Amino acid sequence: MPHAEDSIIIEPLVTTKGSSFKFGATVSGVDIESLTDESFAVIRDALFTHQVLVFKAQSHVSPRAQYLLTNRFDPGATSYGHGNAIPSTQKSILHPDLKTIPHQPQVQVIGNGKVPEYEGLKNIQLRHPHHRTFHATQIPDEDDLNFTRFYRWHIDAALYGLAPPIVTTLLAVKVPGGRKQVVRYDDGTGDELEVPLGTTAFVSGEEMFEALAPEDQAFARTTRVEYAPHPYIWMSTARSRSDGLGLVSEGKELSLDKLPPVEESKIQILPMCWKNPVTGKLALQVHPSAVRRLHLGDGTVVEDLSEVREIVHHLQRPGIAPEKVYAHDWEEGDLVLFHNRGVLHSVVGAFAEEEVRLFRQCNVAATKLPEGP
Repeated sequence: MPHAEDSIIIEPLVTTKGSSFKFGATVSGVDIESLTDESFAVIRDALFTHQVLVFKAQSHVSPRAQYLLTNRFDPGATSYGHGNAIPSTQKSILHPDLKTIPHQPQVQVIGNGKVPEYEGLKNIQLRHPHHRTFHATQIPDEDDLNFTRFYRWHIDAALYGLAPPIVTTLLAVKVPGGRKQVVRYDDGTGDELEVPLGTTAFVSGEEMFEALAPEDQAFARTTRVEYAPHPYIWMSTARSRSDGLGLVSEGKELSLDKLPPVEESKIQILPMCWKNPVTGKLALQVHPSAVRRLHLGDGTVVEDLSEVREIVHHLQRPGIAPEKVYAHDWEEGDLVLFHNRGVLHSVVGAFAEEEVRLFRQCNVAATKLPEGP
């Protein structure tokens, strides 16, 4: 008798002309609602090998099944990756973008536009993050629907107290389609990238590391990154670079006395490179907007925030070049599972008010911190 896992087909993504990234795969032949241990073992190996997995035609998958798939990568983890709640009284830049599903609190609803009812949520107004709310400079209003930017390259992680999730799942419930936009880097390089409306952009931390010069690889292997306490509140008054890769240094971050009480034991100092648990490869995994200090291999601590950001940007910027970016062309029912400890991703796009987009996102704070070199 054939086994269920024998019917699983994993096919590497076909890159388009001009692209050179080598990660990502589509997966078919899997029943996510009734996932066996054997089938999950195949998916787990595929995820750590390919970093991003695309499952088509999964509209039927329940929030519960989405959570169970996500949780299976770290069964001891139970809370949403940013904790049980993001308090609306604080200035966290995350709060306006998330709505929690009442019966499955690890699963969030994100998107754009007005939704009368969904999974127990009533009359919700979703807001797709727009670069004008976070970037130091903006694309002119008259270009807004044709041109866009990477909003913020990041890892899904609280980076304070809670360990970064191993995986994130995204399910497309409703997708406005039809048009393309052009991402402008606006950093003096002239780099641009045509993308589908409302794409999620991914880059590989492993490819980012492998592309570094030998001396930069040695630096990255031996350096640890200290993240700001309550980072999403700390950065709420600062502004991003035009390429979405870290913040402009203008001294606008909130001082520590303006933050909620800080527990020193929750401040995270993580390796700059995170090891893949299956392949052993190293990924350059830094959340550039939340970085506060660098701890070098010789014991030196780089305290100057502007210098810290320049170092990190120098290491990461080649990895977000247009040919290195996978911009997923969402269709309703797409379920994308990605290795949150091996890729960076970014929200992209500018929607018209009437363009309704509805997605479900799930990740859970891990039980262990990432392993370094």
